[in-house]
Amino acid sequence: MADSALVLGAGGITGIAWQLGLLIGLREAGVDLTDAGVIVGTSAGAVSGALVASGIDPVDAAKIEARFGVDDPPIRPDWARGAEVFTLLGDESREPGEVRARVGDLALAADVGPEEPYVESLRRRLPIGGWPDRPLLVTGVSAETGVPVVWDKHSDVPLYRAVAASCAVPCIFPAVTIDGVRHMDGGVRSGTNADLATGAKRVVVLAPLAPIRMRGAPAAEIDALRASAKVALVAPDEAVLEALGPNVLDPGRWEPAIEAATAQGRRTAAEVGDVWRP
Repeated sequence: MADSALVLGAGGITGIAWQLGLLIGLREAGVDLTDAGVIVGTSAGAVSGALVASGIDPVDAAKIEARFGVDDPPIRPDWARGAEVFTLLGDESREPGEVRARVGDLALAADVGPEEPYVESLRRRLPIGGWPDRPLLVTGVSAETGVPVVWDKHSDVPLYRAVAASCAVPCIFPAVTIDGVRHMDGGVRSGTNADLATGAKRVVVLAPLAPIRMRGAPAAEIDALRASAKVALVAPDEAVLEALGPNVLDPGRWEPAIEAATAQGRRTAAEVGDVWRP
């Protein structure tokens, strides 16, 4: 494991904007997280992570096409099954593997449109060159078994397809086929999957859902990391939450989210810098 790890959690379209804006603000204040030795990306964080790990400046990455256009498939959520997914993910009385398997069943049963147009919409927004040389871990979950999966440059899976699978929110986007198995959002396991950074000595976790979702940044993951590493967990503060709005898939919040997150990055630079600097 690399000495430093940047963990980018789930959080929808606004979560991507927040992560990129935060990286911009932190760097402006002298803390550059883009030089992380390894990047862990889950759902929104898989998009941000792919962009950053590929060497794209966060300022340029923030200019990606956030709004859906005529070349993108319409979003056709299955709200009834989606409500059941939300309930399941908030039920801590159930065994996690059982929850993931049931969520997978719901994801596969939902009629949310064809898979390939969705995958192509992600492909158009990601680096053309495929997996970067720098270690990048992209998380997913098998919708068929509920088993978590991690893809990297050695997995023989196209980067865009791994990212599309990691972003496949159950009952909102279609599950994505990889090696003959359909996969869904890595956030079904954890909003951060921060345990994948185990072994790093310095870890910064950017968790868009930490303030509003039970699994947004599981405390057990963060506590375990702190046993052997310096760790900073950053979540949207009150000012940023107002800018993000209530709908994490609202592309109209892209610019306000970036602006508010950039300011938050400057505000939190001292705290994050204490962890990030060797």
